Amino acid sequence: MGLKAMKELQELNPNKETATNAQIMFIVLNASSLTLLPISIMAYRKEAGAPDPSDVFLPILIATFFSTLVALILVALYQKINLFNRVVLGYLGAMGLFIGGLLYYFSGLQQAEIEVFSKVFGNVILFSLFTSFIGLALFRKVNVYDSFIEGAKEGFEVSVKIIPYLVAMLVGIAVFRASGTMDYMVAGISKGIALCGLDTSFVDALPVAFMKPLSGSGARGLMVDLMNAKGPMDFAARVACVIQGSTETTFYVLAVYFGAVGIKRTRHALPCALLAELAGVVAAIIISYIFFK
Repeated sequence: MGLKAMKELQELNPNKETATNAQIMFIVLNASSLTLLPISIMAYRKEAGAPDPSDVFLPILIATFFSTLVALILVALYQKINLFNRVVLGYLGAMGLFIGGLLYYFSGLQQAEIEVFSKVFGNVILFSLFTSFIGLALFRKVNVYDSFIEGAKEGFEVSVKIIPYLVAMLVGIAVFRASGTMDYMVAGISKGIALCGLDTSFVDALPVAFMKPLSGSGARGLMVDLMNAKGPMDFAARVACVIQGSTETTFYVLAVYFGAVGIKRTRHALPCALLAELAGVVAAIIISYIFFK
């Protein structure tokens, strides 16, 4: 759906090699990863033996809200979009107050109470989303199976076109991992946090944060390795799951989406997307402390 939308935006683009403001807003919001259904993460937690695989659902939902909010604000600042419109402020203010109130409420609860609330509330949201999809399809008389098959055919055609861009990304990722750069970065951050007298329990989850902008499968592998090594209920393993669910493969998304429509000059898309990614990581760590510590 995203690639299809990008192609339609490209039809309105007067300069086919330079990204328009609309394309940048779309791609950065896409890269900020507003995750509604982190099914794969819960499945991996179930495989790792977690008694309640959905306990990370609500933290992911809240953390991804912050990454998307930061993405919207950053692009608006670059493009000089007025966010002080009454309608925009109404939506953002209402969502911000709801999330802020939720975090304030959780911060005053005991750990056992948070786990119960998160489990019940998260499962209710999950069930409601699934039933709403089916209900909307019935209401609009859409054949879901035929629509899925048609979309899968289009997706296969697009995947063939973007293979060169994927190969280039995989080479860069392999160099980054093989060089040991990620290990040095994690070790340096751990020492810096320890010198400041702060808790370093989350540091083991940072490789997932460093890998996620480059490779979703690489970050997923690191998350699974951490759960297998320390157990799915370990704090760092939970942080890794929340980071995995609230961030996106930024370089991959930009390479594939811009490559699919032939855009070479991406302007401010990359810095905005990376800053939104950073906001998602920071939010994931803080929210994990509220829920799991």
